Amino acid sequence: MGRSSENIFGDFLFPFNMQSSSEAPEERLKKFKYWGKEPSVRRKHRVSAIVELRKAKKDEQALKRRNIDDLSPISQPEIEVKGANLTLEEIIRGINGTDLHLCFQATQAARKMLSQERDPPLQMTVEAGLVPQLVEFLKSDLYPGLQFEAAWALTNIASGPSELTRAVVEGGAVQPLIELLSCPCMTVCEQAVWALGNIAGDSPEFRDLVISNGAIPHLLALISSETPLPFLRNITWTLSNLCRNKNPYPCAEAVKQMLPVLSDLLQHHDMEVLSDTCWALSYLTDGCNDRIGHVVDTGVLPRLVELMTVSELNVLTPSLRTVGNIVTGTDQQTQMAIEAGMLMVLIQLLTHPRSSIQKEAAWVLSNVAAGPSQHIQQLINHGMLPTLVAVLKHGEFKVQKEIVWTVANFATGSTKDQLILLVQSGILEPLVNLLDVRDSKITLIILDIFFFMLQAAEQLSEKEQLCLLLEELGGIDKIEALLVHQNYRISQAALHLIEKCFCEEEDNGIIPILSMKSISSTGPDTPPASPFLSHAHPLSKHPFVKKQHS
Repeated sequence: MGRSSENIFGDFLFPFNMQSSSEAPEERLKKFKYWGKEPSVRRKHRVSAIVELRKAKKDEQALKRRNIDDLSPISQPEIEVKGANLTLEEIIRGINGTDLHLCFQATQAARKMLSQERDPPLQMTVEAGLVPQLVEFLKSDLYPGLQFEAAWALTNIASGPSELTRAVVEGGAVQPLIELLSCPCMTVCEQAVWALGNIAGDSPEFRDLVISNGAIPHLLALISSETPLPFLRNITWTLSNLCRNKNPYPCAEAVKQMLPVLSDLLQHHDMEVLSDTCWALSYLTDGCNDRIGHVVDTGVLPRLVELMTVSELNVLTPSLRTVGNIVTGTDQQTQMAIEAGMLMVLIQLLTHPRSSIQKEAAWVLSNVAAGPSQHIQQLINHGMLPTLVAVLKHGEFKVQKEIVWTVANFATGSTKDQLILLVQSGILEPLVNLLDVRDSKITLIILDIFFFMLQAAEQLSEKEQLCLLLEELGGIDKIEALLVHQNYRISQAALHLIEKCFCEEEDNGIIPILSMKSISSTGPDTPPASPFLSHAHPLSKHPFVKKQHS
């Protein structure tokens, strides 16, 4: 006797017991927290440093993921063999047919084709018009196996280029996938989570579509102490994609829903869960002070700083980036990061084996140095200056560039005593050596640093001594050589520096300072020792000066 369709599908379409499957310098300066030498101006122009460091590269966190593991819950090997041998034409006929047995077999065969590692026929599947029918199979509540295979196939189609993701969305998949988040079959539910993660990761438009259809409450409801780890990883990754992109940012209500759960997930032990949680927080802090404040108010800073000490790069990188984003916020937000122990960890990261981590740590420090003198003093108190000098001397050039920006912000925002300590630290020698590099932006910034230092030295009646120090280091010769630099801006900056700082006016014209001054350090007329040439004073003799907030 023949078997009814219900009995046929009873064997392999009800897998309820399945287990879960696995520019120009001035433009750059404007990107720091403050721009301008006056404290009031610096505070008013504090903005986020939008540099390449903060952009999540595809190899750091995947926008989309394709499921290529052959973990089908189906237990009938003879059916799988038959399905695996179907041609595309047979798959099309089977999916569009009325025989549920053939529908399942064809859908499974399509999923297998789309799961192959090399050159899966994603485009061909869309062009064959299979997406609408696969979406219909998502609604087959009586047949979880068919739902699972259809969701898996759609997951892999959505992992492709944006036009393929759009085909899935326009095929009406979003709402049925969200409904599957309440499916009693965990494997079907997990595959729906994965598909929604791919859709949300494609663009702000599709992210907001997933959010507006009510996905977040369903996703959060799936998280508990009983959630299997592979499933929890997928949920966390999907949540991170719902936080991604800032043109526009995810809506405030969505962020409000996700933040408490993300804060809890930050305490998890699994590195993959921690990685995606940190990436989510990095996206949410990549914005205005209010958005940063929403994250900081959850109390995550101490844990983020703790995660900056782990050896796993997939956690260290996003935790460092999140803290770096927070430091671009208000003075109070930066201070909270400092109080959480950030500076001591950053000192260690400046000597991390990976230069990319050194570079990002230096970027964070540059934004601390762009703050008020109180923050600069805390850099000094934590012993940051010797490490900055060492990295500036021996680090890779991409790291040295970030240190130059740190020094520039330090110099323009420090008190006179702090500036003296900066000079005494030995910072001039590596800065002079970097004047030879073929990087016009960095050369201009170093010339600006020297100009500012010499202006400050003049106010302290120490300009001659600083000129002597620069001459001993070969700085004046290098600056003079820049007068004929092929870059007009560099040659003009060098000329301006020489005219304003290394020469002084007399009745018969402008003459070099050093040619008319005795540099003898002996004899009865020897001036008092210069703080720029002496050994570093104890910090207790140089209390930081508080500046009034505007």
